[in-house]
Amino acid sequence: MRLRARSFLLLICLAPAGCVHPPAAPGAAAAAPTLAGDPAHPGRTQGWVDTKLYFGLGPADDASKGVSEAAWRAFLDKEVTPRFPDGLSVMDVYGQWQSKGAATPERLRSKLLVIDYPDNQENRDKIAAIRAAWKQKTGDQSVLMVTAPADVSF
Repeated sequence: MRLRARSFLLLICLAPAGCVHPPAAPGAAAAAPTLAGDPAHPGRTQGWVDTKLYFGLGPADDASKGVSEAAWRAFLDKEVTPRFPDGLSVMDVYGQWQSKGAATPERLRSKLLVIDYPDNQENRDKIAAIRAAWKQKTGDQSVLMVTAPADVSF
């Protein structure tokens, strides 16, 4: 009986050893395709920034007022995409804005535009032009901009 118990215990201890798989080869991840040589989508960046622009569309509780989805897309197609054709992101967000002299904040349907790009004067001018175009189109007092250094890779 003791021999059977020891044999069974040995079998239980050794059984999982047959299920062990060797680790993946270290070069497996390096075989993934890269965008080497593509300046718009480099494998690694230096001197890039991440810019977020917040656009108020109109009252949060009344989609019939303010800027429609179609008008937003037309603005994006005319003013943003030609300046940054290599890529951007747009998200629907809810926001609040308190105008100068107003007693309470205004609740707004909003769009958040995120663009990552090399930080140079040409690109900063493009961002300024987008903001100015929106303010001219809508009469808004501002387009909130938040820019931070970014390590980007594609």
